[in-house]
Amino acid sequence: MAKKIAVLVRDRQGEALRMGVGMILADDAVDVYVLDREVEKTDDNVMNLETMGDMDIKVFTNFKGNENMEYLSTEEIAQKLLEYDHILPY
Repeated sequence: MAKKIAVLVRDRQGEALRMGVGMILADDAVDVYVLDREVEKTDDNVMNLETMGDMDIKVFTNFKGNENMEYLSTEEIAQKLLEYDHILPY
């Protein structure tokens, strides 16, 4: 049975985004939450975000400066996290 997994992106952005992409190999439902700051525009981060878009991974953020991500307030994110089987903080 597929699990529902949330990946929380904070300090280790590159590692967290890579993990978010890698988690889809297990056929689990994965959502990514970029918290509190803008995503660094590194080649790896850009590639991982593009891959997430191609694979229909939902990417949410509470930072209005992040492009191509659905904005949710911190309170809305906290409520959504209750729906997940596993939460992976980075």
